Amino acid sequence: MTEAKKSQLGKDTIYDSPYDPSLLFPLSREENRASLGLSSVLVSDLPFHGEDLWTCYELSWLDLRGKPCVGIAYFRFSAGSPFMIESKSFKLYLNSLNHEKFAGIDALIRTLKHDLGEAAGMPVSVDVCDVRGQSDSVKSSMVAEVADEKKFECVDDIEVSNFEYLPNAELLSSDEGSNELYEGFLCSHLLRSNCPVTGQPDWGSVYIHYRGFKINPESFLRYIISFRQCQDFHEHCVEKIFTDLLERCACGSLSVYARYTRRGGLDINPYRATPDWSSVAGDIRTARQ
Repeated sequence: MTEAKKSQLGKDTIYDSPYDPSLLFPLSREENRASLGLSSVLVSDLPFHGEDLWTCYELSWLDLRGKPCVGIAYFRFSAGSPFMIESKSFKLYLNSLNHEKFAGIDALIRTLKHDLGEAAGMPVSVDVCDVRGQSDSVKSSMVAEVADEKKFECVDDIEVSNFEYLPNAELLSSDEGSNELYEGFLCSHLLRSNCPVTGQPDWGSVYIHYRGFKINPESFLRYIISFRQCQDFHEHCVEKIFTDLLERCACGSLSVYARYTRRGGLDINPYRATPDWSSVAGDIRTARQ
């Protein structure tokens, strides 16, 4: 099993290296899911499906004449892939493309799909967009739009105290005494977790859409704040939030989408949803992204 401590996290590294797909460091999803009481990494056996949407804002390569090209790349890793990619290794790999020559964007995309699919153990969707909003492979409608937060109830201004700073599912509560089922949209911009290897903080916004008993907004705020000293990867945090909401609040349908701020030119945006809802993450940006 791959272990994060064996990756390049927290170690001195050379960023200006030749193209090298072996820099990619896969992390198994199995161990984390076992800690959540999930016995399989197969989507068919899980209470959710979804994907991890990565955005790379600092993609660069050379054309056949040696002239530098720059772009923005969107990577979609299925939640059903047996491996996710450790973020620093992803950055090192992308930087190794800086002095590699490609015949065009299509050739670059083929290389990215091959290398990332090999590391993830499943095909990966890759789109590369010109920084001026035009692309040979992506229509302008694919460019991320600012998140429409009007339909979400932001819980951040609720007056509460006596916080906990380690994840505690028992903080969550819902109105199970009511016979009425409810469709709700909640969000918070107070999500903070920490890299399990380096301890560096990761900042994000989390959006949930659900149907079922009404979730107590105050309890949701307390719960999200409880991740403040949690040391775990983005994907693991979202899967914990999803499974805790599903179990504690008895949601009939649920989606959890976290939009994390970028580090080193990459942002990671995990999305998980019950099988009755879309498995595709919305291509949006928040104000901090």
